[in-house]
Amino acid sequence: MTKIEPLGAVRERVLADLRREIIAGRLRPGDRLVERELAERFGVSRVPVREAIRALVAEGFVHFETPRRTVVRRLTPADVKELFELREALEVYATGLAASRATPRTLAELRELLDSAASATEAGDAEAITDVNTRFHDRILAMAGNSLLISVMEPVDGRLRWLTRQNEEWPQLLTEHQELYEAIASGDPDRARTHALRHVQANYRSTVRHLFGAADPEGKGAGDGDGGESGAAEVP
Repeated sequence: MTKIEPLGAVRERVLADLRREIIAGRLRPGDRLVERELAERFGVSRVPVREAIRALVAEGFVHFETPRRTVVRRLTPADVKELFELREALEVYATGLAASRATPRTLAELRELLDSAASATEAGDAEAITDVNTRFHDRILAMAGNSLLISVMEPVDGRLRWLTRQNEEWPQLLTEHQELYEAIASGDPDRARTHALRHVQANYRSTVRHLFGAADPEGKGAGDGDGGESGAAEVP
């Protein structure tokens, strides 16, 4: 007898696959999500596809251009700036905690991820680089040992991973992660926070340079200024 997959499980599977395709760039900004076509591709009914699309809207990956037209969201400079401001506030704090609470085991796990990142960078494997760099930051967050901090980051984790994928200056990213590892391994929270702040700000500049062709479309880095409205530039 064929086992029937629960509707909730189907929805989660479709949601995970669509989210992964957006983060990896296989679904690009402006691409349309059509329920019927997606249902046929995944071999499911339109109900879990519709629910998955609604979840992607809530997560900030897609939006309704019209009531009947859903597309992958085009990020504006303001979107990127806001996400990096949040990352700066939370990730810098988490890295300081990680340095003060690191153990030989957790440092070995972080070192192993760094080695994997080095291999992926040498191979030029974009998906592998994105995956392992995401796990590197997830491991730092886990090392911080603050469950509330993790729950605060969770709703925006996917969008932050999406932004990470936009930064293709991979050798520089690897160097920054190596420096970040050394700072955490030193056990000095101030040193770790300093390196984390530099890393987030450098990543912000690299990301906007890739997306918008400028070091900073507003003329100031993430975390600087008053966070006012930006221009209407979008991801091509």
